[in-house]
Amino acid sequence: MARRWIATRPGGLDVFSFEEHDVPAPQRGEVTIAVRAAGVNPADAKHVARGAGEFPRAVGYEVAGVVTAVGPDTEIASGPVEVGDEVLAFRISGGWATDVTVSAADVFAKPTTLSFGEAANLLLAGTTAAEMLHVTGVGEGDTILVHGASGAVGVSVLQQASRRGARVVGTASPARHDVVAGFGGEPVTYGEGLEERVRRIAPEGVVAALDCVGTDEAIDASLALVADRGRIVTIAAAERAREEGLVAIAGAMPSSMAYRASVRAELVRLAGAGDLVVPVARTFPLAEALEAAALLMGQHPGGKLVLEP
Repeated sequence: MARRWIATRPGGLDVFSFEEHDVPAPQRGEVTIAVRAAGVNPADAKHVARGAGEFPRAVGYEVAGVVTAVGPDTEIASGPVEVGDEVLAFRISGGWATDVTVSAADVFAKPTTLSFGEAANLLLAGTTAAEMLHVTGVGEGDTILVHGASGAVGVSVLQQASRRGARVVGTASPARHDVVAGFGGEPVTYGEGLEERVRRIAPEGVVAALDCVGTDEAIDASLALVADRGRIVTIAAAERAREEGLVAIAGAMPSSMAYRASVRAELVRLAGAGDLVVPVARTFPLAEALEAAALLMGQHPGGKLVLEP
């Protein structure tokens, strides 16, 4: 019998339940995946806490695994598919599971160079980072500031910004400076005096700020350093963005959803070629998903977390 995690109602991790369920046979335009790895993201718990969507709701937005059934006349997003093919999928519902039936339009062939854990953690962070760079118009020769540069989205921003020819100054704790530098950024410590430290590192100024953390400090420093408020984007401070006339993006927004869907194939290609790295910190058994979620909520785990059925 297949098993999956569901959230029974809005709330904290105490509303999550690990239950048996029947996996529906795939219809036209669908495939069934035996999950080998599921990604763990802040959104998994945050959306439940906020009461987003209907309840009970299955948890988990991205997976990697092996195709076990294919609906009639069905191809996946990357082309033809057969039972036994290794794939990754995003954006789906119910990825914290042993098996899941999903829309084939959200499924891509898994590059052989990626582990299941890496593949299962590629696209939520990767597409978010891509959209942040897109809406701020980051390009060749730009110097930009990234708040939270050592986190999952920040690390993807560092790599994708480098491909655009941009210079990145990235905030992090001193213990995480090596991560920022390792992915091509110039680390700066957050905290009191951040604005002045950035000005010393980039006396010519920064043209855009990308906020992955949502603190008042990040927004205040961005406002002080970036002249054009249309080139300040946040994924974590929507209220401040409304107050200050900044750009806020989120996966549930139609424009965000459409853009992120449009870049999935290219991100898979880059990762397969070794041009986009997904650092994995730890793996947990699927049954211990709440321990993984608590770790992610409570501290910086040093990379992505993986659930393995």
